Amino acid sequence: MTFLDMLGAAERQNQSLLCVGLDPDPAKFPAAMKGDASRIYDFCAAIVEATADTVIAFKPQIAYFAAHRAEDQLEKLMRHMKAVAPQVPVILDAKRGDIGSTAEQYAIEAFERYGADAVTLSPFMGFDSVQPYLKYHGKGAFLLCRTSNPGGDDLQNQHLASVEGQPRVYEHIARLAQGPWNLNGQLGLVVGATYPAEIERVRELAPTLPLLIPGVGAQGGDAVATIRAGYRTQAGTTTGPVIVNSSRAVLYASGGADFAAAARAEALRTREVLNAARA
Repeated sequence: MTFLDMLGAAERQNQSLLCVGLDPDPAKFPAAMKGDASRIYDFCAAIVEATADTVIAFKPQIAYFAAHRAEDQLEKLMRHMKAVAPQVPVILDAKRGDIGSTAEQYAIEAFERYGADAVTLSPFMGFDSVQPYLKYHGKGAFLLCRTSNPGGDDLQNQHLASVEGQPRVYEHIARLAQGPWNLNGQLGLVVGATYPAEIERVRELAPTLPLLIPGVGAQGGDAVATIRAGYRTQAGTTTGPVIVNSSRAVLYASGGADFAAAARAEALRTREVLNAARA
């Protein structure tokens, strides 16, 4: 089953467009775990178990594990997610971007070491830095396009004078991903929920690609505006999938012993908001 097949199956089974981001910060853990990096797996596993039937995907952010020397806990968590939620694809948020020979090693890390179904990448170094990931049949690769941070304007929103029509950088990335770079139908795009007008523009340029949309919740992105900008149906057929990520709002919905139950409640609430927007 390809990554896109998994997305479709998870969306149908869980009736969800919500992706829960796993960004474990021990300083924000509930009291019994607070400050203890050795409990990263325990915390994330509890979140996964509580939300597995509410999501279209999970998105662990590798830096939150690596910073605490917890890569072994990430490996264990990836196996756990496959065991308890085999229907839910896992997107490894790594934002890798390097020359081809190094990209080959990063692809091994993402798909063989961790067993991810998809990975986030920076397209800044061009197609040969993306291509090694596409050698893994059925795996997905999300290219940073119009990110949710304010500094995204510094490069992504600038015009390219040497390209016909002088598109903005993010528009050029969207066209490349929809067209010549998408050799095997494996590419998607990362577009921030904080820029709904740009989501709409990216959807126009890349109608069939999955959009991974972070920034809902703690970053202030509007869930309803996000869906209205990126979710499309044409003659009864939905265009590329929309995967709306929320991390901190779900993970830290409670600082008490009920943190997993609170995370589930927040995930259910967000799922309903997203579903109402697309209805």
